[in-house]
Amino acid sequence: MRAGAEFRDGVKVSDLALEEGGVQAQVDGSRVAATHALLADGANGVSARAIGLDDGRDYGVALEANVPFGVVSEAEYRGLLCLELANVPGGYGWVFPKGDHVNVGVGGWEREGPRLREHLARFCREYGIPESSLEDVRGHRLPLVHPRARFAQGRVALLGDAAGLVDPLSGDGIYEAFLSARLATKAVLAGDLESYDRELRRAISSQLAAGWSAQVALDRFPRLTYAVVRTPFLWNAVVSLLGGDVPSPSSMRGLRRVSMRAVDAIARVSGNPGKAYRLRET
Repeated sequence: MRAGAEFRDGVKVSDLALEEGGVQAQVDGSRVAATHALLADGANGVSARAIGLDDGRDYGVALEANVPFGVVSEAEYRGLLCLELANVPGGYGWVFPKGDHVNVGVGGWEREGPRLREHLARFCREYGIPESSLEDVRGHRLPLVHPRARFAQGRVALLGDAAGLVDPLSGDGIYEAFLSARLATKAVLAGDLESYDRELRRAISSQLAAGWSAQVALDRFPRLTYAVVRTPFLWNAVVSLLGGDVPSPSSMRGLRRVSMRAVDAIARVSGNPGKAYRLRET
């Protein structure tokens, strides 16, 4: 606010258009012009299509709900994260504590959408969670970036879910949202928004490629892939990535890097999706 920003909550933005020297849009019926626009309207937003940057992305889907403590044991679940990999085609199921409740959910390929409630009901039964106790049940679309995707055009750029920046393995997009916002802001301040597309690709390409390899390997050969991941060197590599000790899979060296190639080898049997989904330079 002190820098001159004006926050408008709950307003409708429409008629987004690229103009010479900037961008214009209707904001609650009023015409607004700006030199740049950073678009972060989420997985179901329309900005990417409006400016011609919707490159036919793929989607994952997820269904989640909350269950209050008391229905499930707080002593059992407090501090416990439960993950079941590959129990849904293209995804996993989870239970983890949040405040006064646990969050339970399942996710997978978009084609599993019609069966998500069935998957969630089965998953709840396996963990002794009464299906009737589920509260705030909600579904999500998870946009998965296309290899030829473009993230900027002229004076506009896509951020976060609007750009399809969801990790194909975890389904998470918070890190990618913050990273894209930081890189886009840096590019605008430098007067070179075109550099945003290039720098974002450099920052996330190897991560997305590794995520796709692991995703398809787990989907096609779950037992083999899980056994490989649990080997000491590869498990240490995964821990170092999750803990932030190394910034990306391409930064791995020595035995850690060699061990990660085992997952790529499994994925190659399915057509090497990691390589296919590595973001290409534009």
